[in-house]
Amino acid sequence: MSVQGRHLCIGLTCVLLLAGCISVPERTPDAVLLPADFSASGAAPLPGQWWESFGDATLNRLVEQSLANNFSLQSVWARLDQAAAVERIARAELFPSVDAEGSAGRSWAHNDRGITGNNYAVGAMASYEIDLWGRIDSNSKAATLDRRASEAELTAAGISLSAEVASTWYQLVEQYGQQALVANQLDTNSRVLELLTLRFRRGKVGATDVLQQRQLVESNRGELANVQSLIGIFEHRLAILLGATPDSRAAAPQQQLISLPPLPETGIPAELIQRRPDLRQGLYRLQATDQRTAAAVADRFPRISLMANTDTTSSDVDDLFDNWLSNLTGNLVAPVIDGGRRRAEVDRTRAVTEQSLNDYRQQLLDALGEVEDALLREQQQRAFIESLDKQLVLSKQVIGRVRDSYLYGVVDYLRVLDVLVTNQNLERNRLTAQRELIDDRIALCRALAGGWTLERPVVAGELPSTRITHVNPE
Repeated sequence: MSVQGRHLCIGLTCVLLLAGCISVPERTPDAVLLPADFSASGAAPLPGQWWESFGDATLNRLVEQSLANNFSLQSVWARLDQAAAVERIARAELFPSVDAEGSAGRSWAHNDRGITGNNYAVGAMASYEIDLWGRIDSNSKAATLDRRASEAELTAAGISLSAEVASTWYQLVEQYGQQALVANQLDTNSRVLELLTLRFRRGKVGATDVLQQRQLVESNRGELANVQSLIGIFEHRLAILLGATPDSRAAAPQQQLISLPPLPETGIPAELIQRRPDLRQGLYRLQATDQRTAAAVADRFPRISLMANTDTTSSDVDDLFDNWLSNLTGNLVAPVIDGGRRRAEVDRTRAVTEQSLNDYRQQLLDALGEVEDALLREQQQRAFIESLDKQLVLSKQVIGRVRDSYLYGVVDYLRVLDVLVTNQNLERNRLTAQRELIDDRIALCRALAGGWTLERPVVAGELPSTRITHVNPE
């Protein structure tokens, strides 16, 4: 082998070794030390479509309608389309590009013979960049990871939307129940007012007792107006979540809140990382920044491109392909002076990677905290409801005793009014507490949800070419 050949082989070997050093493996960070178990767990497995565990047919219908028609969720689908298109663009850089051109012309010469002629030309040009340092491959992998992150974002958005629909629905059910409860209290207090008015006319009670009872009746009417206002607001909010106009009726009024099923199985924290789509999204974003760092490093090295073109011309179409002219060229472009721009880009991408890593660590801690917070709130809320139930029993007993004392003239009516208002407030607080317990369970299911594939709805007027098939993240 000649000296020049040996030098060429040594140079190529060094180039290949450098190329191998630039590649960046996908990061799987051991972000934080995870606990072995959560503080509590049930025995019932949580289904992928978590809302089905509530056993509420109306809720199932509302969630399915929102997943099909909510415009914000459709925007997330569009972002997934964009990410998929960017991935295809990045992958296309791995293959040669070929362009073809053709032309036809006619010429005239102004002389004694008046010569005219035709001219036809056909050409093709191909170009290809040898991805020696893995720059193009790294960008392609980054785009693939971005697409996977968008898929995870879509699933997370679907879970968030379903939780918002469930919470809004049960807040609406609570207000329907509050409306019935306040209306019943208004009816009871109005009848008491009639009795007091009759006794006042007979001189058995003073005017103060009547005025105090009348104030309680007016208070009930004000509360009823406030509840009806909240009903309208929640009906509007629910309709909008379902992709309908605010004046649409999403579901028939329902006054009874559901009884919660047993506590779902929480699993172990390590499983949560694989199950929750928002954590997968964060990990994919982190791995994508790793790949972009590799691409930024590779951009500091020379680029080698190959170009080939072929041309044929003729004055006659039949002779067009008789004469060819082809050439093949290689092009080497190496950065010499760029003012430190490429080095700064490497530093920037590395800083972005470090930021993404810390964001992922914080996201993981937040996810663990969401599960533990929901478990604690449900436990304490059940204790609170148990206390309210005991207070209601005692309150009814107090009402009976104070009423008897009032009839015998032992206490004044203010004492009767006080225990009556206390009992009615307890009834309303008990209903609110039950709804808050349901909200705590929704938060727990949202924190544990995953392992669910969101199917793309068929939107009226959508072109088939714009639809894509959802692929589970690897």
